[in-house]
Amino acid sequence: MNWFTATILSVVEGITEYLPISSTGHLILTAHFFGIHEDTYVKSFNIIIQSGAIAAVLVLYWKRFFSFSSIEKAKAFYFRIAVAFLPAAVLGLLVKKKIDAILGSDTIVAWALLVGGFVLIGMDWHERGRRSTVSIESISLRSCVYIGLIQCLAFIPGVSRAGATMLGGSFLGLSKKEAAEFSFFLAVPTLMGASVVKGAGLIKDISSDQILFLLYGIFLSFVVAILAIKTFLNLLSRVGYSGFGVYRILVGTAVLILM
Repeated sequence: MNWFTATILSVVEGITEYLPISSTGHLILTAHFFGIHEDTYVKSFNIIIQSGAIAAVLVLYWKRFFSFSSIEKAKAFYFRIAVAFLPAAVLGLLVKKKIDAILGSDTIVAWALLVGGFVLIGMDWHERGRRSTVSIESISLRSCVYIGLIQCLAFIPGVSRAGATMLGGSFLGLSKKEAAEFSFFLAVPTLMGASVVKGAGLIKDISSDQILFLLYGIFLSFVVAILAIKTFLNLLSRVGYSGFGVYRILVGTAVLILM
């Protein structure tokens, strides 16, 4: 690890974490493109710096997380997030390591990006003229479970946790903006769990230089994620999911051709 590597990975994480284009897929492709050796520390670094992206959501949406008109509304909000988080938490403990070992190749990432791109474009066609029927505050617990199950598809590198949960939310009646925001909120416990587990496993053998790289990466991903979220919401209202779908198709195709 060096400062250039830490900068590249942190910027890619901050940009891609909340966009429907797969942060994991882009980190894998970035490492291969720049010749970054993905040793245990680099893999842990990629997960731990997600805490910067978590902080970005908490800062941008602090009122949604910490300012409620009643205890009942606070309980309802957090319970919905917890219900949606549960499937990934359970399945992640059971199968995540096996999936990473089997499906961590450039080919899998490329095909996942490609297929996901067509799905995003198809969702835009499906949604034409449709009005949202529910809000984050009124979405049913059953729908939260479905979104949580859909999130598990993102265990496959290249699928995109953000993309899967946004599409799930939109299909179940949320507007694009609210589906994106629910995806942001759901990312907090999901990414936090992964960061804590990796951090605990790394803390025993970490050096002072590696701690500096982590702190730098967390801060940089935090700043970049704030800018990325604001930009993404503006783009989403203008180009919908299709713009990101086209991007995924182009990247996936390019990777398959160049391999």
